[in-house]
Amino acid sequence: MSKLIKPAGYKALLDMKQTEQGIKLIKEFFQQNISTELRLRRVTAPLFVLQGLGINDDLNGVERAVTFPIKDLGDQKAEVVHSLAKWKRLSLAEYEIEPDYGIYTDMNAIRADEELDNLHSLYVDQWDWEAVVTKEERTLSYLKEVVRRIYSALLRTEYLTCETYSQIKPFLPREIHFIHSEELLQMYPNLSPKEREDEICKKYGAVFVIGIGGKLSNGEKHDGRAPDYDDWTTPNEDGYLGLNGDILIWYPILERSFELSSMGIRVDKESLLRQLELEGKTERKELYFHKSLLEGKLPLSIGGGIGQSRLCMVLLHKAHIGEIQASIWPEEMRKECEEAGMPLI
Repeated sequence: MSKLIKPAGYKALLDMKQTEQGIKLIKEFFQQNISTELRLRRVTAPLFVLQGLGINDDLNGVERAVTFPIKDLGDQKAEVVHSLAKWKRLSLAEYEIEPDYGIYTDMNAIRADEELDNLHSLYVDQWDWEAVVTKEERTLSYLKEVVRRIYSALLRTEYLTCETYSQIKPFLPREIHFIHSEELLQMYPNLSPKEREDEICKKYGAVFVIGIGGKLSNGEKHDGRAPDYDDWTTPNEDGYLGLNGDILIWYPILERSFELSSMGIRVDKESLLRQLELEGKTERKELYFHKSLLEGKLPLSIGGGIGQSRLCMVLLHKAHIGEIQASIWPEEMRKECEEAGMPLI
């Protein structure tokens, strides 16, 4: 298990009972805070959607969705969701949500192609949220405002956790730093995207990397993004492309950067067509979701996902996500983790 990080001298600060209590505390407190901060109402979400409607999240475009036939629909295929990025926008229209209000839900997914390590599991659980915006709010300044509000909720949750468990000490900085992926490339031209994230997070503690999905000046992408939810091609006020990004922190337990959220202002008609063209996916224009958007039936929106197990892992100072959630792990990894003091559930 070459990708497994085994921190020297690691010892969990909470036992299994305290850990389960801590997970409950964090999840209940954070979702109440984020719903208040962003004016979100809770809705019920699907575990799977019908194949061929363009509703499932395509992530980087190469991950295979878990599929199964439905007997009562003539063996029509359903897909377990990767995330609810596009389903949420359809729901905003269905619930007739007004501007500056939105929805959130508990998203549970299976990502069978995930490469398993300290942060990545076959099972993904996150708070998926989406809010309606006006045309005037489709700006970098508005995106930054929303990021700061989310980060404030993270800080309050960290404070409560540390007050509840005195052995856990806070480490998140009071402010989050913003930088575009192109600026990051210029700062560290000889490093890989992951190494650049490590360096900037180590420097500032908490960073929002803007503009993920499009090619940078070196001809490469900072990271992949599907072409049909985040807007990564519209010019912003800083003179760069992109109205999306990732919330990253420096995680001292593993001594690396750690992604807590991927989010952004979503595509409008123009950016959807532009990004489908860039990625060679123009055939998607005929799918249900894409036709609804192109016909003006869906509101403009901003949204993202915040990892539930990841947040609990960070705030409870765990070294492996398997200490937070029950999943399937290779026996070799289970053995290595046990020997390293991080037994997996």
